[in-house]
Amino acid sequence: MRNIVIAKEFSRTPFGRYTTDSPNSAERFRRELLVPALKGEEKEVVVDFRGIALGVGSSFLEEAFGGLIRKEGLPKANIKARLVIKSDVPFYKEQIYKFIDMAQPERA
Repeated sequence: MRNIVIAKEFSRTPFGRYTTDSPNSAERFRRELLVPALKGEEKEVVVDFRGIALGVGSSFLEEAFGGLIRKEGLPKANIKARLVIKSDVPFYKEQIYKFIDMAQPERA
């Protein structure tokens, strides 16, 4: 199992969709932590939102998790089978799975 504690491994203040918006952006989080974890061999990838200082915006969640399909081309079924969200805010988990379900791979 790969456990990603956002507040410890990434930032207590994740913010913004793109790296041009913030150094703690969803784009950077996806590329540096989520993609390597999901391309690894672990059966579960736990993303823990506990300990974050600010509320996480829907644009961050969409870019980080929807971007796994749109930008990275990872298969939805694989992500949904392995991803575990831990949060004191149930809305995050609901939004993340909604964004994964809605995402479509971008065409080159």
